[in-house]
Amino acid sequence: MARRRIAGLLALSAFAASALAVAARADDFPSLRGERFADVRVDVRPLLALGAGAQAEALRADLTAALRSRFAGRLGGRGPSLVVLVRGFSLRPYAGGGTNGRSGFGGGSQNDYLDGEALLVARDGAVLGRHPQLTATPSSFGGAWYDPQSERRRVTAIADIYADWLVRNLPAD
Repeated sequence: MARRRIAGLLALSAFAASALAVAARADDFPSLRGERFADVRVDVRPLLALGAGAQAEALRADLTAALRSRFAGRLGGRGPSLVVLVRGFSLRPYAGGGTNGRSGFGGGSQNDYLDGEALLVARDGAVLGRHPQLTATPSSFGGAWYDPQSERRRVTAIADIYADWLVRNLPAD
């Protein structure tokens, strides 16, 4: 029961923040002009404050690994750091199947959501740029709902997709 309550709180956080994310563009994130990021970090403190615990830590590990992989050619420099602040995360209850809304009972989606903001952070801690991003993936990305590892795979899948979109959206040089 507590797990569903946390998921609901995280979902509300994701949807509230997504309204702000729509207005921002990657133009708000300056070019590094050939410089490399000093580091990549993921901050899940907002999720930990909501009691997400182990799931937030799993997301931090998966998203950090995905970002390091996607930005590998742009890491190891003396430039600012790339910090992804995760503001909302929701894994919807998923029991397989789904509906397309034609039944007359509404339909709805079974999507997982990851709402974050990429920050370009100088060595002195100043935020030089921001890029909000909301990622949604089908809850089925974790495989069979009855598999005990399904939820863990869903966390990995949404982290990978978030990183894929972020590397596409941020200036390349």
